[in-house]
Amino acid sequence: MANRVVPTRSFFSFSLFSSRHRPPKLFYSRPLLGIHTSLIFRRGYSLVDSVLQELDAIRSARRSRATNKMGFPSNKELVDDKVEKRVLQRGLLLEFRKDSQKLLLAVTQKPDGKKNWMVYDQNGVSSSIKPHQVTYIVPGIEDFNHEDIADFIRKTQDLLDPSILEFAWEELLEKNKSVTAEELAEILYGIGDPLESYCAHLLLSEDEVYFTVSECKGSYSVYQPRPSVQVEELLHRKRMKDASEKELEEFVQLLTSAKSKPLSSKPPKCSWLLEEKIQRRIKSLEAYAIDTFTSDEQRKTAGMILKAMGLQKTSSAAMNLLIDIGYFPVHVNLDLLKFNIQTQYSDEILSAAENLLTLKSDPDEANRKDLTFLKVYAIDVDEADELDDALSATRLQDGRIKVWIHVADPACLVQPHSMIDREAMRRGTSIFLPTATFPMFPDKLAMEGMSLQQGKLCKAVSVSVTLHQDGSIAEYTIDNSIIRPTYMLTYESASELLHLNLEEESELRILAEAAALRLGWRRQQGGIDTATIEARVKVANPDDPEPSISLYVEDQSDPAMRLVSEMMILCGEAVATFGSCNNLPLPYRGQPQSNIITSAFSHLPEGPVRSSAYVRIMRAAEMDFRKPLRHGILGVPGYVQFTSPIRRYADLLAHYQVKAFLRGEPLPFSAGELEGMASLLNMHVRVAKRLYNSSSRYWLLEYLRRQSKERKYHALIIRFIKDRLAELLLVEVGVQASALVSVGTQIGDEIKVVIDEAHPRDDVLSVREV
Repeated sequence: MANRVVPTRSFFSFSLFSSRHRPPKLFYSRPLLGIHTSLIFRRGYSLVDSVLQELDAIRSARRSRATNKMGFPSNKELVDDKVEKRVLQRGLLLEFRKDSQKLLLAVTQKPDGKKNWMVYDQNGVSSSIKPHQVTYIVPGIEDFNHEDIADFIRKTQDLLDPSILEFAWEELLEKNKSVTAEELAEILYGIGDPLESYCAHLLLSEDEVYFTVSECKGSYSVYQPRPSVQVEELLHRKRMKDASEKELEEFVQLLTSAKSKPLSSKPPKCSWLLEEKIQRRIKSLEAYAIDTFTSDEQRKTAGMILKAMGLQKTSSAAMNLLIDIGYFPVHVNLDLLKFNIQTQYSDEILSAAENLLTLKSDPDEANRKDLTFLKVYAIDVDEADELDDALSATRLQDGRIKVWIHVADPACLVQPHSMIDREAMRRGTSIFLPTATFPMFPDKLAMEGMSLQQGKLCKAVSVSVTLHQDGSIAEYTIDNSIIRPTYMLTYESASELLHLNLEEESELRILAEAAALRLGWRRQQGGIDTATIEARVKVANPDDPEPSISLYVEDQSDPAMRLVSEMMILCGEAVATFGSCNNLPLPYRGQPQSNIITSAFSHLPEGPVRSSAYVRIMRAAEMDFRKPLRHGILGVPGYVQFTSPIRRYADLLAHYQVKAFLRGEPLPFSAGELEGMASLLNMHVRVAKRLYNSSSRYWLLEYLRRQSKERKYHALIIRFIKDRLAELLLVEVGVQASALVSVGTQIGDEIKVVIDEAHPRDDVLSVREV
C-alpha cells in the first residue's frame, strides 16, 4: 500500500497481540460469526474480510426479508444497515454528554415527559437528559443495574489500548471499508459483546489519528479510515504534542522543586535562561506577569503552565510564581519590565563616551567667561550623582541684586545627531527611582565629564540676572563660562546655614533675599504657590527580601528648597526672554491660568491644603517652539526648561540652540523639528514620571507595612471626598490616604490615625482615625 505508515501485518498476528486484553479462551473458544479461523486462512482471507463479509450476509438477509424491492441501497440505507435501530427504554446502559467537557455512563430509569428520560449516572446522580445528549447506547443490554456501572468501567480499562487501532486501520484502509463500533469490536476482540462494543466505541470516539466519522445517525456513528498522508501528518502532530506535554511536565517539576527550596538555595535567574526550551517557558510567564505578549502562543504557553501548577490564569499568579522560584526578587519592579526600560548601555555607546572624555578641545574656549572669582553654591539632595546647576549672587553698588545660575555644559562635549546624542534622545530623561538611577548619559560621562564638581574648574553656561527692587528682571546675559564650585550642599545643610545667618556666607543670604523678591513678584503676576510636603525614599539592596529603606520628608516651603526653585524659574524666564528677543526656536513651555480665581481658595490654610486645591484646578501645560507662552501657574511671561541638560533631553535641546546662536553658527534644529522631537520626549517623560510615582508609592507602603501597628501618625485633612470620607496627608511620611473622620472636623484640621493595612503590591493603604 502506498504511503503506508507502518508495515502491513496480518490480522492473525494482530489477534495474538490483542489477546492479551482478554483471557485466551474467550478469543479462541468461539468461531468468529460462525466462520472458523481455519477456513479463513485456508482461503487466504484476512480476518477483516471475513468479519465484514459475514456482517454483510446478515444484513442482506435482513433486507431481503424486509422488502421485495430490487436495486442498490442509497447512502441513507447503507447507514441504516450499519446501525441497529434502538429506542430508549428502561434498563439500557448508555453514554451521555453531561456538558461540553464531560461524558458519563448511566442507566435509563423512566420517561420524563414526551422525549426526555430520567437516568441514574455513574456518580450516583439522578437527572433528566434529552435524546440529543445520548452519545452511545451499549448494545446487547436490556436490564442493567446502575450499581454495576463502576465494575463495567473498571473492566473497560483492561481492554482499552489505543495503539491497536493502527492495525485495524491498515486493514480497513486496504479494503476501503468503514465500520461501526460493534464491527470494530468483532475485529479487535473477536467478539461483539456489550463490554467489547463499548471499548471499541471509546477507542473510535477518542481517536484523533486513524479514523473519522463518515456518517452519524442519532447516537450511532460509522467510521472510515483516514488516508495515509493525513495519518502521517496527524501522527507527526501527536508526537510533537506528546513531546511538548512531556517537556511541560518536566518544567512543572522544575518549578515545583525551585518553589520548595529555601530562598538562599533557589536557582539564580541566569540558570533559567541557559536552555532554550526552559527560557521560552520562563519568558512566557514573564510576559504573562507584565502583560507584554509577543504572540498568542506565548499567552497559551503561560496559561498551560499556570494551570499545570494549579494556579489561576492571572498576571499576579504568574508574578508570584516567578518570585517563588527565585527568578524575580521579592520586590521586583514590574513597570521597569513592562515599559522595557533600558538600564544598561551597549559597549559601542560606552566606548563612544570614553572617547569623549579624552577630548581636550572646547568649541567655546575662545568666548568662555572666567567666573572663577565667584562663590558658587551647588544645592541638591544628598545622594545626587549628576550635579547640573549651581548658584552665585552679589549686591551691586546701587543696592540691586545680581544672581548667576550656572548650568552644566554637556553640549560642549556632545554634538547634535552624534551617537551619544541619539542615545540620549532615545532615553529622553534620566529615571530616578528609590532603588536606582538610570541616567540619560552613561554614568562616567555624566559624572566626570559633565557634572559640576566641587573645587574643580568646570565648563558651564551661566545665566546672569540683575533684579529690580520688585523682583522683576532688569538685565540678563547668557555666557559660556568657567566656574569653580565652592560648596556642595544638601537642602538640609543649606537651610541650616541660612538659619545661622553667618557673615562669611553673605552670598547665600543674598540668594535667599533674591528668592523672596522673586516669589513676591510672581505672586503679583498671578503665580500660584504649590509647595507641599513630599516623601523621598531610598532603598539599599532592593533585591533582598527585606532591604533597608530610608525615608526623607521634604517640605517644599523650606528656605533652601524655595531658594533653588525660585532661581530655576528665574533662569527659565531669562532664557525664554533671550529666545524671544533673538527669534530663537526653543521648547517654550506655558500653562494657561485656570478660570477659577485663586482668591476662591483664600479661606484655605496655606501650605499642602491650599496647594492641593490649586493642583486640582490646574490646566494642562502647553508647548510652542517659535515664541514664548505665558506660564500662568508660575506667573512669568515665558519659560524654558534649561537647568538640567544632563538629566532632561528637552533642556539639552535648548542648550544646543542657545550655544549655536552664541557662536554665530546656524541653529541645529528648526521649530518644526523641535516640535516633532518634543512629542516623543513627552512620552518618555510621562513614563519616567509614572515609574517614579509608582515605585515611590510602593516603597512608601512597604515602609509603612513594617511599622508597628500601634504607631500613630499626624494627618492633615486636605479635602472631603464625600460626607465624612476625607483625603488625608500623613505629615510624617508624606503619603496620602483616605479615611472616615469625626463629625465636626474641617479641612485643614490635624487628626491622629493608625494604619490598619498596607499592601504595597496591591497598592492598598487603609488608615483609621483614633
